[in-house]
Formats: sequence, C-alpha cells, structure tokens
Amino acid sequence: MYQTIIVPIDLAQETKGRSILDLAVRLGGGDARIVLTNILEELPGYVAIELPAGLIEQSRRDAEDKLKAIAKDAGVDAEIVVRTGHPGNQILELAEEKKADLIIVASHRPGLQDYFIGSTAGRVVRHAKCSVFVTR
Repeated sequence: MYQTIIVPIDLAQETKGRSILDLAVRLGGGDARIVLTNILEELPGYVAIELPAGLIEQSRRDAEDKLKAIAKDAGVDAEIVVRTGHPGNQILELAEEKKADLIIVASHRPGLQDYFIGSTAGRVVRHAKCSVFVTR
C-alpha cells in the first residue's frame, strides 16, 4: 500500500476529483496520508491589477472550502493544499515536499494544444520521482 498520496483536483471537474479521491482511499488502504490539492494558475500582472481587491485571496479560500467539502463528503481526513503557479510544476514540487509515493491525476482527451505544450498529466508522468496513476 501507499503511504502518501497526492490528489490534485481541478475544481471545474469536481466529479473526476471525487472519483480519484475514492481511488486514493482504496489504494491507500485506509492508512495512507492523502493530500488534496488545487493549483490556481497565476494571472499576468496586467490582468491581476484590474481585478477587485481581495479577489485572488477569495479564490484561494473558495478552493480550500471546496476541497474540504469534497474530503468531508468522502469521509476522508485529508490534508488540504492550495497553491498558485503552473499546475504541473506545483504538483511535482508538492510531491517532493511531502515525500509522496503516489500521485493520482485525472487526464482528458488531448487537444491540439496538448501536443505542442503538453498536458498537466503528461508533465507529471514525465517528471515525477514517484509512481503516477492517470485516470480518464
């Protein structure tokens, strides 16, 4: 069984997130430390300056609240981490920091842009130093 499992959730696709959390519980055998995370992409400065004050911090709090609700609904005592940055890089950094032995990441059908810049799941698979389980 796995000891520490990173579960990144795209809150725009909560259903997928809930299913990969269920998978993490099964793979962890009830003893694993589960880290639920959401990565907020950085906004360019010229965009951020036009946003109302406090909107970015409110987005962070909303993401934390949604992750807590997902964990509670699943009956899981998960650690919640919300970060800002490039999703692939932040997932990899978090996995290193937490000494994860598994990352479970959802994937989607690749579009043309994924062939040029690569998807988050693809980046995680190529660069992770631990096992990666990709679901569709």
